[in-house]
Amino acid sequence: MSEFKQISKFFWHYLRAYKLQLFVIILAVIGATYLQVKAPQFIGDAIQELANYAVKLFSTGVDDKSEFHHILWMLLLFYVLTSLATFIQSIIMTGVSGKATNRMRIGLFRKMEKLSIRFFDRHNDGEMLSRFTSDMDNISNTLNQALVQVLSNLALMIGVIIMMFNQNVELALVTLIASPFAIVIAAIIIRKARRYVDLQQDSLGHLNAYIDEKISGQKVIITNGLEDETIEGFVKHNNTVKNATYKGQVYSGLLFPVMQGISLLNTAIVIFFGGYLALNGSLERSVALGLIVMFVQYSQQFYMPLTQISSQYSMLQLAITGARRVSEVFNEKDEYERPNVSEIDGINKEVALRNVNFGYDPEKPVLKDVNITLEKGKMVAVVGPTGSGKTTIMNLLNRFYNVDSGEIAFDGKDIRDIELKSLRKQVGIVLQDSVLFSGTIHENIAFGKPDAHRDDVVLAAKQANIHDFIMTLEKGYDTEISDENNIFSVGQKQLISIARTILTNPSLLILDEATSNVDTVTESKIQKAMDNVISGRTSFVIAHRLKTILDADHIVVLHHGEVIEEGTHEGLLQQKGFYAELYHNQFVLE
Repeated sequence: MSEFKQISKFFWHYLRAYKLQLFVIILAVIGATYLQVKAPQFIGDAIQELANYAVKLFSTGVDDKSEFHHILWMLLLFYVLTSLATFIQSIIMTGVSGKATNRMRIGLFRKMEKLSIRFFDRHNDGEMLSRFTSDMDNISNTLNQALVQVLSNLALMIGVIIMMFNQNVELALVTLIASPFAIVIAAIIIRKARRYVDLQQDSLGHLNAYIDEKISGQKVIITNGLEDETIEGFVKHNNTVKNATYKGQVYSGLLFPVMQGISLLNTAIVIFFGGYLALNGSLERSVALGLIVMFVQYSQQFYMPLTQISSQYSMLQLAITGARRVSEVFNEKDEYERPNVSEIDGINKEVALRNVNFGYDPEKPVLKDVNITLEKGKMVAVVGPTGSGKTTIMNLLNRFYNVDSGEIAFDGKDIRDIELKSLRKQVGIVLQDSVLFSGTIHENIAFGKPDAHRDDVVLAAKQANIHDFIMTLEKGYDTEISDENNIFSVGQKQLISIARTILTNPSLLILDEATSNVDTVTESKIQKAMDNVISGRTSFVIAHRLKTILDADHIVVLHHGEVIEEGTHEGLLQQKGFYAELYHNQFVLE
């Protein structure tokens, strides 16, 4: 029940902006329902009038068809008005569904932009994309095609029941006699179908994630000759989707023929019982034929909504599953921000990590009682083997994650008491893997400062040692970048990333192994660019190649999440400890 309430709340949140349109739709549904449930009465009256006309013609010779023609004209009018009401509700709902799903898609993207890095570390790209594509498509299709029909069918059922009891209680009870049986069967089938429809959408998300991962790593797959293994993995995921889809469609498909069969059986029962009542004298002969025909129509009308809702169940369940999966994202907490946070305009004294403890999994600590102090304008290098916690420090400094205990402070102020936007404005990061976005080179460099003047962008590119290459391109800074037109090498991407950071002019700079993925020549260019961006700026450098941090003001050595050594390069060499061993082994290998 709580899930139903949550999904209902989700849909209402986006539909309530269109209350007027929904009100008109409801009026159209009520009008169409009234016209539909009155139509069988006219059909019954027409047949009865035709029978009475035949009796009068043979017994008295009177040829009067006026009443019969009047009934036929009324029946035609009712069918025309029914079609008009149906058209009105359909066309209005098409507009509402399009606008509502558009708002859902925007809301989902806006929500994702507010989520923490922890969320994206737990969910892969393919699963998130499936929420924007298949889940949103299912919701849109249901709102556009099924929602009004379900409302119309429910209204029709209620209207038919009212009309039947107004006409004849005994025949009404006979018409409804099989409905509990139909509802129980439908409930059993629906329960089974829901399970597999949910599984279908979840497994589809896993399949999308697998495809996204393999496409991204296609070069590695080809290099290692793993094409066949990759195909086998795809087939395995695809079979899971196929099996879930097949079972879901089988159970959903059972509803229609089962409801149709019960409807036909019920029609036969109504005809038999109506005939029995007529022959037994319980019904007046003057109205018996028309009443039986009328209830045959009502019997079909009563089970038609059940049949149609059953046939649409698969679509409805896909939309419900889609709403559940989208709601899961909306229910995620935004990045946590304490009350009464304040802004900062820079770092005036120092950055300090004090007794910091942290673990991505609470039972597996990554950093243990880490203490590092960095004075303004100085450079601290953090070194250590893979998995020692170097990159984790970068994640904490920018509040991608919050410390478990201890604190990180800028000028003595806990960064959790600083507004996130203000904090990140002061922190610039150059990652190991640089990211370029679709757009021009100018737009990529100015990504963190969209209103930057071209002269400022050029100056940043010059400091990053990438200007000369850009000028060799036909359109220079206006050259378009895309997945199909990726003109930069790994090293050049890194230089663009450095230019982007230079332009934002952060107070604290974090370089996360910025030269680890490039060759020696490119490393030299990047190192010169790094020297330009580091000069006079408070900097954390997470180093893999130790020769890039020889001039650091302070070096911190991490091992298993603990600070085991710290000092200057020369001082650490003299200690002949872990750092000296790392340095010696690296240069011997190089």
